[in-house]
Amino acid sequence: MAELHYRDELLADRTVHRTYADGREEWRSRDGTLVRWRDNRGRAGTDELLGQRIIKRTYADGSVVYARDVGYGRTLWRDGTVTVNRTSFRGRLGAVLAVVAGGVLLGSMAPPPSEMTAAEEEELRQQAAGSGGGGGGGDSGGYSDWDDDDDGGDADGDFG
Repeated sequence: MAELHYRDELLADRTVHRTYADGREEWRSRDGTLVRWRDNRGRAGTDELLGQRIIKRTYADGSVVYARDVGYGRTLWRDGTVTVNRTSFRGRLGAVLAVVAGGVLLGSMAPPPSEMTAAEEEELRQQAAGSGGGGGGGDSGGYSDWDDDDDGGDADGDFG
C-alpha cells in the first residue's frame, strides 16, 4: 500500500488548492453535492461522496474509480494508494495511530468497490441524504463549508 500525502490551502474565493507530495496540484471547487477538480497534468473531473463513505471519482472522459474514506484524513483508492491529508489534525493523528497500532489502522481498511451499478450508487446517495451527508460515520467529511483551520473541522472534507 503506497501513501501519498497532500496539503490543502483554502483560497480567498472559497476554492481549495491541493498539493500532493508527488508534485501534482489540484484546484477544487464545490458545485452542489459535487467537488469539481482539475490538476496541473491536464486531468479534470468530479468527486462525489456517496453513502457508506464511498467516493465516486468521475474523470472528464467518463471513466470512474471508487475510493473509501477510512477516517483520520485517509482515503483508500481502488489501486491501493492511500491519500493522507497532512493539513488536518486528523491526518496527523492517523499517522500517530498507525505507528502506535503497528500498522493495524492501515491494514484494516476495507477496500472500495471496483465497480457499482447506477442503482447501487443511487441507494448509497439516498442513504447519505437520509443521514445528513456522509452516510457512514463521524469523519465522513463532506458537504459543509471548507475550513482551513486545524481543529479537525472539515479539513478532510472534500473527498480524497
